[in-house]
Amino acid sequence: MQCFKKINMASLSQLLMVGLMFWTQALADKVAAKDQFVTAKAEHWWAFRPLSVNPPPEMNQAGQISLHPIDRWVFSHLHEKGLQPNPQADHRVLLRRASFDLQGIPPSYESVQGFMDDASPAKWSNIVSGLLESERYGERWGRYWLDLARYAESSGFEHDYDRPSAYHYRDFVIKSLNADMPYDQFVRWQLAGDEYEPNNPLAMMATGFLGAGVFPTQITANEVERVRYDAMDDMLSTAGSAMLGLTVGCARCHDHKADPISSMEYYRLLSTFTSTVRSEIEIDLEPEKYQEALQQFEKEHAPYLEALQNYEKRVIPVKFENWLKKDSLDAFHPIWEQIDFQTLHSKAGASFRKLEDGSYIVEGKSGDSDVYTMTTTLSKKGVLALRVEALADSSLKQNGPGRADNGNFGLSRIRVFITRKGETESEEIPLIRPRATFQQNDKNLSVAAALDENPNSGWAVDPQFGDNHAAVFEFNEPLTPFVGGKLELHLEFSVNKRHSIGRPRISLASDRNAGLREITLPSEVATLLRGMKKSSSVKRAIIPEDRHLLMEWWKSTDVGWQTVQGKLQEHLLQKPEPDRTKVLVCAEGFPAVRMHSQGADFFEKTYFLKRGSTNSKGKVVNQGFIKALHPEGDSGNPWKHDPPEGVKILRQKTGSG
Repeated sequence: MQCFKKINMASLSQLLMVGLMFWTQALADKVAAKDQFVTAKAEHWWAFRPLSVNPPPEMNQAGQISLHPIDRWVFSHLHEKGLQPNPQADHRVLLRRASFDLQGIPPSYESVQGFMDDASPAKWSNIVSGLLESERYGERWGRYWLDLARYAESSGFEHDYDRPSAYHYRDFVIKSLNADMPYDQFVRWQLAGDEYEPNNPLAMMATGFLGAGVFPTQITANEVERVRYDAMDDMLSTAGSAMLGLTVGCARCHDHKADPISSMEYYRLLSTFTSTVRSEIEIDLEPEKYQEALQQFEKEHAPYLEALQNYEKRVIPVKFENWLKKDSLDAFHPIWEQIDFQTLHSKAGASFRKLEDGSYIVEGKSGDSDVYTMTTTLSKKGVLALRVEALADSSLKQNGPGRADNGNFGLSRIRVFITRKGETESEEIPLIRPRATFQQNDKNLSVAAALDENPNSGWAVDPQFGDNHAAVFEFNEPLTPFVGGKLELHLEFSVNKRHSIGRPRISLASDRNAGLREITLPSEVATLLRGMKKSSSVKRAIIPEDRHLLMEWWKSTDVGWQTVQGKLQEHLLQKPEPDRTKVLVCAEGFPAVRMHSQGADFFEKTYFLKRGSTNSKGKVVNQGFIKALHPEGDSGNPWKHDPPEGVKILRQKTGSG
């Protein structure tokens, strides 16, 4: 006790550190010894020993020396037992056996008669070749692999939701067998088709192998991590049993009891699937057909492009120089000026891509309802009117201008908010006197309905799809006092499901009488023109960059250019589109299929779990492979230099050499 009192806290800390070092080293030695034991054990494991080549026995009986090697083995064992083989089956019986074996159904009457009447010496090989070349062959034998792959078209568990796009994996298996796909490729694509050939539809379909297992569709926040490890275990265990012939999954909770697979090796291999998730993506299953149609279209489209290029090269520069003369420029009075928004946000998660004409293509997710929030700094003085254009585009269904399946949209409400410069609170600016190029009816689907608070009414344009539409709204007073502040525009869409505008363009004007279809100027062009009109120089000298900017805009006002461009755009509407189909894949980098999960789709790291429990997480594990299948020393293991394809491919995917 006295000795213990003499030990101060610093000394005690040092003793604890030394003890911890000894304990850590002992643990490391134990793990190393265990790995050495597993490796040594694997080198003498019966399943991993080199295969011996044993020639078939010689047959002494006359006429049997020419038997197939397999028959010689069978006959040898029959002879040992004192048995005689059955008589040779006749051709009718052989055909029936072959048909059941290769296609799973009896031969038709016509095929039997044709076979029996065939006097060719090659008729047997011909009939077998015909059975192998039939699509029924892949359907018959694909089922055995689909059983290994635990293939199903629903998710299992209590809700057992359908997987309407899962059948593409089944089709991959059938097509692979019918096409005599090499086995190494068959395995590669199922494990990592998205990495090997991401542009090959069949390779992407193959990844459905990893996601074919059961999966719960009701996951609470407390279950997410456990369910994720279960899903990864399902991928690894199936790959191990189907492609390695090993029950790798047994090592999730403890070192394998029968095979030389440690629990740590299991988790190193499991980390291969850390970010692999089920996804439903759209794929063109016949890309060759689309490419053929696209090449034909481009050949027909070339004259339209050439006509436009010639007009822009030979005619536009001359006309533009004439327009730049003082009288022409002074007589030009632009009214509408486009807004270049600083931020654009979709409540439903869509994205905005700006086009050269100042409009925005809305892409990505199309929510049942949506709100577009657009912000900019108000720089134009005297603003009295706002115009919303809904423009047609070939990327939209029925060419739009809406994102609905029929090309319509439903603007349920439009609101404008202003935050004065230097302030944080915003105020709503009322809109008045709405008018539009066309409205669906005079009541609940009119442009006036876009100013009320009813979410089920608003501006729509059925049946005038595939055309440009515009609506103009006025302000009570000019917005001059708000110059320098933030203007925030809200476009709300809740009239009908997925009825948002697909290509909006927003403009401001200082004239209450600004027309619905008058020219819209980009803001940089409007600024440039205002500066030029103030200049006293008759030659209107401008730098080359500004001249190019101005001419690129001005050409759109030329009637001749509009005619040539219109023909090009009209033909562009005939451009073929890929025939895309939803396919269930299991890959990385795509949004996960979500049912009713309250947590993350996957976690960034994979941990070693003590006895397989997420409540007992150990250290983060890095990718690795089973040592028994790639020993570091020259152990004489037959798989070291020429392993089966399943081993080689899993090694490559784990980066284990």
